[in-house]
Amino acid sequence: MKPNDNFLKLSKTFWASVRLISQEAGYTEKGKDQIKVPTMKEIKSKLDKFGIDFDRLQIQRVGSQKLTMLLQEYFTYRADILNSYVEPHLMDAAKAKRVFHKHVVNLKPSCPLPMNKQKGAKKAPAYLTGLVNMLVEANSQGLPYDYDPHQLTILTRDNLPLRTLARRVDGAFPSSVNPIAIWEIKEYYFTTTFGSRVADGIYETLLDGLELEELREHENIKVQHYLIVDAHDTWWSQGKSYLCRIVDLLHMGLIDEVLFGYEVVERLPSLVEEWVNQMVKYSHAIILGETP
Repeated sequence: MKPNDNFLKLSKTFWASVRLISQEAGYTEKGKDQIKVPTMKEIKSKLDKFGIDFDRLQIQRVGSQKLTMLLQEYFTYRADILNSYVEPHLMDAAKAKRVFHKHVVNLKPSCPLPMNKQKGAKKAPAYLTGLVNMLVEANSQGLPYDYDPHQLTILTRDNLPLRTLARRVDGAFPSSVNPIAIWEIKEYYFTTTFGSRVADGIYETLLDGLELEELREHENIKVQHYLIVDAHDTWWSQGKSYLCRIVDLLHMGLIDEVLFGYEVVERLPSLVEEWVNQMVKYSHAIILGETP
């Protein structure tokens, strides 16, 4: 899922309002399996306790639009995209298993297909990670990629270190040194509760995004940043609020694209093709002595 251009490059004030309103009004409708769209009346009542001047907030403008109108449009969009698009794309363990094994048969991969970290009856291939590895391998046209970096992501310039990111990621193309793209995978098919480890994954993605934003703004280096998540019960039944936060991160520009469940099959091949083309252009620029 790509971000909606209407909600990109908005002010920090806008996103501060989104977070605060979401926290106070809630993310879901009580008794309904749907994402919530708070009303202006509800927003006002919830913000009163913070001493926020709602009348003044209403006349604030973002470009040509009133802030409150844009907030209402965004909450409506966020609910609709999650309810109608994201939820149907999330797979349970049974579907993920079928899709995984179908691709093993069709692609005959040579890349690693790691196991999950569960024990006993829940021990199985890491279906989403395996799908990502197979699809990157099948579409990379023989170019290298790092399916499991065992080091921090490093950016260099003139053979000197420029930035070293704080965390290891789950994959990088073509390498964790000066990558074109990096990705994080969050699959929780056999998780029975929405624990702190799952929630921490969102904050880790936020940290990665902030570091990459700083790199882009101060060094003019763009690294594509992807989040890949799946497990219908974990994310939809228990973690709708975190799905909302993922959509927020996407539109804050801290993630370039999110792949939800089966979207990996639909979208990843064309993304890898884009990375390959970028590598080819980069190589040609080096040969011609141009600045990539």
